[in-house]
Amino acid sequence: MDLSNLKPAKGSVKKEKRIGRGQGSGKGGTSTRGHKGAKSRSGFSRKIGFEGGQMPLYRRVPKFGFKNINRVEYHGINIDTLQKLAEEKKFNAIDPEILVENGLASKKDLIKILGRGELKLKLEVKAHAFSKSAIQAIEAQGGVATKI
Repeated sequence: MDLSNLKPAKGSVKKEKRIGRGQGSGKGGTSTRGHKGAKSRSGFSRKIGFEGGQMPLYRRVPKFGFKNINRVEYHGINIDTLQKLAEEKKFNAIDPEILVENGLASKKDLIKILGRGELKLKLEVKAHAFSKSAIQAIEAQGGVATKI
């Protein structure tokens, strides 16, 4: 056996169905498209969502509300999380890079510090936004809350 006598397995290769090559072929006339109607015409393409003339789903379902394109989405991190992180890793300053390194936020997140929990350490915290209660908790311990 060599490359000159290689063949595909028997029955694996089928002949292409030749459509529209005259009446003698058995596939002439309507060329397997049936009689009349949009689907029998050349260049036919159905619109996305078309349901045969029935009112399509995207028009039957009521629509309400809107998506505010100017919304700023923050990733919230609570004070108790910062307390736990500072105790474990012995930090006295926390910024977004440290939070990303420790898996608490992703690189592109805007970070907002929220006020849940209790802070017992003096921390210097840098973030994109703070809640009022978070600022109070940080400054009550003598720390600094800095907006980036």
